[in-house]
Amino acid sequence: MKTLAIYGNRYQQGHLEGLRRFFALLAERGFKVYIERDFSLYLNTMGIAMTDAFMVDDFPRGVDCVVSIGGDGTFLQAAQWVGNRETPILGINTGHLGFLASFSLDDTEELLEVMAHQCWRIERRAVIEVLCDKMPDGFWPYALNEVAVLKGDTASMVTVHAEIDGFFLADYMSDGLVVATPTGSTAYNLSVGGPIIQPTLNCLVISPIAPHSLTMRPLVVDAASSIVLTPRSRQRECRVSLDGRSYLLNSGESIVLKEASFKVSVVRRPKGNFSKVLRNKLGWATRPE
Repeated sequence: MKTLAIYGNRYQQGHLEGLRRFFALLAERGFKVYIERDFSLYLNTMGIAMTDAFMVDDFPRGVDCVVSIGGDGTFLQAAQWVGNRETPILGINTGHLGFLASFSLDDTEELLEVMAHQCWRIERRAVIEVLCDKMPDGFWPYALNEVAVLKGDTASMVTVHAEIDGFFLADYMSDGLVVATPTGSTAYNLSVGGPIIQPTLNCLVISPIAPHSLTMRPLVVDAASSIVLTPRSRQRECRVSLDGRSYLLNSGESIVLKEASFKVSVVRRPKGNFSKVLRNKLGWATRPE
């Protein structure tokens, strides 16, 4: 028997029949299923009763695979739920682009085979750890996509003093600064003009947001680098965002970014490749494959 933990979002109105079939086949094939409480309650309100599944709050032990049902944002939340355990996470995309989710509900038969026989390809993705004296209690200090230092609520720019491995790099005068993993290179980093990076590479990319100097360009650095960022602004506070979760940081206070001691294990299609993902997700081909 294979054991699964399922994490999903509550925006599945257009996918209820596919979900109903998916969960019915899980029961039929003998999977042992744990479902995160909020998602389980949502499914019940949508008429999908999970009578054979176990509803849980915390991530259960002894799980072979985690299934994330939603978009990339849901996948990031599932990664936080898993934490440092490195349990493989398989994404079923019911969102938009879905760079992290390899499968759709139309692939139910295939993904059941993948989970049953573990005939998958695992990509171990780098994670950023943030060290900060002013981080709120209980805040998860890790990011799979990116860490962003952002200006406050006014139009005033922020100056981010950046050091790498103890050496001064630059004062970024801009609307903010994004430090992205290769996984996050197709997220916020891409939207601010940063490069797309093959997700298994061991590096980080530093990309300014609307820089006030044309010479401020994205920079790729070794993932083992220690990066210190100190924002300064006319406002008293700036905002630090980790994969969309944020907190306020006083102007002049620093954060340290380093490579985390664990990675996130992402389940990919056995015969998939990054080139095909880019063509399909970004429309680089004349038609989807």
